[in-house]
Amino acid sequence: MTAEREAGPALRALGTVVSALSALAMGIAAACLLISFALIGWAVVMRYVFNAAPVWVDEVVGFALVAIVLLAAAQTLRRGEHIGVDVLVSRLSERGQRWVRLCSALAVGAVAAILIVNGWGTAMFARMLGLVTEGSLEWPTWWLMLLMPIGGTLLALAAIEAFWRAAAGL
Repeated sequence: MTAEREAGPALRALGTVVSALSALAMGIAAACLLISFALIGWAVVMRYVFNAAPVWVDEVVGFALVAIVLLAAAQTLRRGEHIGVDVLVSRLSERGQRWVRLCSALAVGAVAAILIVNGWGTAMFARMLGLVTEGSLEWPTWWLMLLMPIGGTLLALAAIEAFWRAAAGL
């Protein structure tokens, strides 16, 4: 029996849910990246060829960058691609590496909790005040701020999965 099976159906179910949600979020982040590249290319042509620079492109690309970072973080964690000090961790014993993975998952969970709680509070405060972005678009800021609790929730789920896998020795 594999270690995955020994961990139980609950961990497998959590892994399936987190995998699906983080893949969906990564797809949205990838779409935002492609749209940003297209908009930047179009804006450069408009500015230097037609001398008619669209003023709203920089705003959209800036907002998309926030979405890319917050939506891609969970999948990046699941793939083990977050920044780490591999030189030190690789020199630890298997037990030491396990403790590092456990502590890392807890630290990521704490950051995710901050994103969820503060992001939600900030978004609802901005909604209550009716705040809009500066610039030509004037989008409601709470729409953009909701990316923090959404990304934080995805990151928290990935951190729970990572903690559980480390605790199970996977």
